Amino acid sequence: MESKRSLFSWALSRYRGLQLLLLVLIVCTIFFRVFPLEMQKRIVNVAIRFRDVNSLFLYCGLYLGAVVLAGLLKYVINVLQGYIGQKILNEMRTTLYEKILRLPLPFFRKTPPGMVISSLTSEMATIGDFLGSAVAVPVVSILTLLAFAGYMFYLNSLLAILSLSIYPFEVLIIPFLQKKVNQLNSERINENRSLSNAVGEAVSGIHEIHGNAGFPIENEKVSLYSERLLRLRHRINVFKYLTKFVNNFFQSLGPFLLFLVGGYLAIQGRFNLGELVAFLSAYEKLYDPWKELMDYYQSLQDSRVRYRRIMEAFDVEPEFALKPADREPLKLEGRIEVQDVSYEVDGNIRLLDQISLELQPGERLALVGLSGSGKSTLAMVMGQLYNYNRGHVLVDGRELKELSKLDVSRNMSFVSQHPFIFDGTIRENIVYACRSLMLSINGGGEAGYRFLPDEREILELVERVGLTEDVLKFGLNRVVTRECCGDLAEKLVVVRHVFHKRWGRELEDVVEFFQEDRYHQYSTVAANLIYGFSNRDDTAFERLAANKRFVAFLKRLGLYGPLLDLGVDVATQTVALLRDLKEDPFFFEQSPISRDEIDAYAEVVDRLGKEDRRVRYRDDEQAFLKLALLFIPARHKMAALPQSLRNAVLKARPELREYYRKEDPEAFTFVNVSKYVHIWSLLENILFGRIKDESTHAQERIVKLVVDLLKAEGLYDAVLAGGLEFQVGSRGDRLSGGQKQKVALARALLKAPTILILDEATASLDMASQGRIQQYLDTNLRGKSTLVNVVHRLELIRDYEKIAVMKAGRIVEMGRYDELMKQKGLLYELVHG
Repeated sequence: MESKRSLFSWALSRYRGLQLLLLVLIVCTIFFRVFPLEMQKRIVNVAIRFRDVNSLFLYCGLYLGAVVLAGLLKYVINVLQGYIGQKILNEMRTTLYEKILRLPLPFFRKTPPGMVISSLTSEMATIGDFLGSAVAVPVVSILTLLAFAGYMFYLNSLLAILSLSIYPFEVLIIPFLQKKVNQLNSERINENRSLSNAVGEAVSGIHEIHGNAGFPIENEKVSLYSERLLRLRHRINVFKYLTKFVNNFFQSLGPFLLFLVGGYLAIQGRFNLGELVAFLSAYEKLYDPWKELMDYYQSLQDSRVRYRRIMEAFDVEPEFALKPADREPLKLEGRIEVQDVSYEVDGNIRLLDQISLELQPGERLALVGLSGSGKSTLAMVMGQLYNYNRGHVLVDGRELKELSKLDVSRNMSFVSQHPFIFDGTIRENIVYACRSLMLSINGGGEAGYRFLPDEREILELVERVGLTEDVLKFGLNRVVTRECCGDLAEKLVVVRHVFHKRWGRELEDVVEFFQEDRYHQYSTVAANLIYGFSNRDDTAFERLAANKRFVAFLKRLGLYGPLLDLGVDVATQTVALLRDLKEDPFFFEQSPISRDEIDAYAEVVDRLGKEDRRVRYRDDEQAFLKLALLFIPARHKMAALPQSLRNAVLKARPELREYYRKEDPEAFTFVNVSKYVHIWSLLENILFGRIKDESTHAQERIVKLVVDLLKAEGLYDAVLAGGLEFQVGSRGDRLSGGQKQKVALARALLKAPTILILDEATASLDMASQGRIQQYLDTNLRGKSTLVNVVHRLELIRDYEKIAVMKAGRIVEMGRYDELMKQKGLLYELVHG
């Protein structure tokens, strides 16, 4: 996006065909807006004066037709203007965003995200709305103004001159007032950006705010900016509405002069009634295009201010070309030479000072040193993320800063200590780099870059970086819909039968398998009664107590009274024991009453009859019934489920199913051991039961057996592939720090880079995972990729061909591990310190 490009160039450079169509429609509209005025004059002077009914009908019909056509054309013009504006806005926004993404990293360290976001969204939207009408509004307003003024001169030149004499005064006064509005508007934009930055920073640092109870500090910041915005908006409104007052005042003078002079001329017989009516209508309509011009002028000034501020903010040139100009992206071997490289930031602060080193293709370099020694900075310079100020970085003899981003991306991968994970699936994040290459090269180069890696390559790399266990967990907890994976669902039903047959008895101590003729101790009373799940909100288990059809069914089978007694018993026992312990969540794990509900149920229990425990109120009945329906005998120990009620529920199960199939077939879906349940996860479908023992050991035991069976049935890779579809959330917030690093490593390794740069890329991993990654680097990448690794754990660097020990932005030691340890220099101190 050219920062020097004028505002109007966006409206005039493209969409000329649409703009021409707009102008044609405008010319037609002007005719149909002036034509009714002539019809008004003829209706009075001809039809009414000579009592000609046919002429009256004719002129009225022509008047109505012109008004309708003018309205329709105005509607089409407005829609077309809006479409052109949105097209221009889309082009401006995407062009600016493309440039922003390529700006140097130091720019983003100084520029808050809130400013970038507000510039691309709200501020740009205002400009786009203006540009949609940038051509049409002034043209239609000026032509309409001239047409009405010309018609007024046609009727009476003296009155026309008097009526139009007030407009020059407005032209002098209004721009002066608008200038003040522009100045204040520029200040408002700055304050608005500051407010956006403060809110964006608070959202990004929400963990720190919660951890330090920093709510008053952040509220104070936002309140300060809001107060400034309030004062600025008030001052803007003062001048804005003063402008409207001046405009309205001068517009009110027109009718005064018209009635005074026009009335006098009419009395003198020099101005007939029809002409006076037409002239009044013309003058009244003259205000519309004038008002549109004034509004256009204000929008123009506002858009110019916004546009200038945006262009100034992003008037920075990218440091590197995106693509090579006249060749395909290079395929490099990986030889790196760093010659007297220095890197300075603002204030002449030198972070790197005359760094020199050399790596042959396939060699490995470890960068070590104390915090702040420049290790990460050097890695980022070598990865073309920072642009060095002095010296040379040569890759295969080519100056790094002269290579395009696509040259570097094709041959190099960079993984930071805190990698960024994009919103989307694990798969999308892993293939991110490969997909970017495919889109960038766009069919050029080797065929391998035209297509994304296949499933086997992705799963193999997931295994290499130690992400398999996590992906498997996501896959087993995945919910498979009917539309997505019908074949897989059918195969999993077969797996379910095999699992039950093979390990059903062995796992009875840890899993309560569902059976249609058994009462399930680890499920709610409602789940036992329905033996299925709800399809609607009104039949959700939590709301069944208020469902009239369901309650009527319970009463018909004689279950209502016993369930109500159970609810009363549970509530009474729980309130008596836990009423004074609501601050301790541990005790509520054995009750269907939560901590938040205990006070409400205490009030309900207090309203019970003291002797007969009779429930007096309908709302209380619902509360007790809800409690009974959510009661789980094996987990809620505050009361016991009578055997008689258990038998009654079990007996009612088939009757309820038959009843709802006839009366309300959409209310529930009833489960069957031979059918897949599409609201359950894969693991729940295979188990077809509830886990009794929730200990980690028991769950690992179950998962191991399930995985063994999936492998035997040839479904293991399908489940893993499903796990890759796990949605990681904004910034990967649903992943742990270690999982993020594994995803980033897989992303970097998938494109088989010639040069791999790791900036403490395994710092968040456990020892076993770090060892696995290091083993992969040692065995699979040795000799194939040039490795630059910023290392924190010094025991991992023993086999590196070169170790650079850094201090204060300089390399103070360089060599192999044994050599440096014999020197007993800084590395020796770091190892033994």
